[in-house]
Amino acid sequence: MELSVVVATLNGRERLSECLDALSLHTGSEVIVVNGPSTDGTSGMVHGRDDVDVLVELPERNINVSRNAGLSVASGDLVAFVDQDYRVEPTWEASLREGLSRADCVTGPTRRTVRGGATGDELESRSIAGREVSYFAGGNVAFTREVALSLDGFDEYLETGGARDAAHRLAAQKRTVEWHPEMGVRGPYSADGGERDARQLPSADGEYRRWAWKYRSLAYRLAKNYGLRPTVVRRMAGHTARDGVAAGRSVLGGTLPPSAWFGGGVGISKNVLRGTRDGLAARFRDRTSTRNPNGLSMRRDRAVERHDWR
Repeated sequence: MELSVVVATLNGRERLSECLDALSLHTGSEVIVVNGPSTDGTSGMVHGRDDVDVLVELPERNINVSRNAGLSVASGDLVAFVDQDYRVEPTWEASLREGLSRADCVTGPTRRTVRGGATGDELESRSIAGREVSYFAGGNVAFTREVALSLDGFDEYLETGGARDAAHRLAAQKRTVEWHPEMGVRGPYSADGGERDARQLPSADGEYRRWAWKYRSLAYRLAKNYGLRPTVVRRMAGHTARDGVAAGRSVLGGTLPPSAWFGGGVGISKNVLRGTRDGLAARFRDRTSTRNPNGLSMRRDRAVERHDWR
């Protein structure tokens, strides 16, 4: 079975080059690069390579739009998504193929190089409203083409959390997800291996948009996939409570101004309400297990340019 690998990129020319080098060295797959509005010479770098099969240029900065654009031109029976920051390891493709011979979706660790070795992770699962959900990293995941299309790709409403939303929809379809330690990808060097906690509250100098989208995305995907069940309300309340406590500690420690803490609380409320509203509207628009009224089938071809060297 043929494998297509979709790499979404935005202003990451050097990291993308390393990602493509690893794909060329360790796989024999079709490679599709979807370039957001990069301004760092990414397009020229890709044009200078002979190991990229398709380059799609998009005006949007939304990674889920980019992933769907790549899926729409992929020709393989198997479709994988790899982020620009990651380099596939030598056993990546063989492990992927082994996993997809049995499962509908397969994922593996996203390792970050540190002093003395590398960090890793493992499959995260949750039980939500009686549904067992296995989450995966959107930057290291593969599906059979039939499954990717049954999900109608990723939800383009979301700027973040698209992979977690897809995991909920996979579970609704009773699709199988397997974790393969040998399907590893390796990220850039980090002195301590630490990444900022996704729940970290914004500092006064600015991350309100990222923070707002975190809560809007959470509320949207829970409301869209489950409706307003008590377990969903409790889950959203738990997230906001944990972040509120973390912010309070930052205020007491002097690292976050009280005004930012208060403004953040208002921002949470507004975005939870907006995400819930939009999620319920999306649930009404698509009542099937696909639950994706903003998916691949609804997109128009928004490519600025498409270069197909196949």
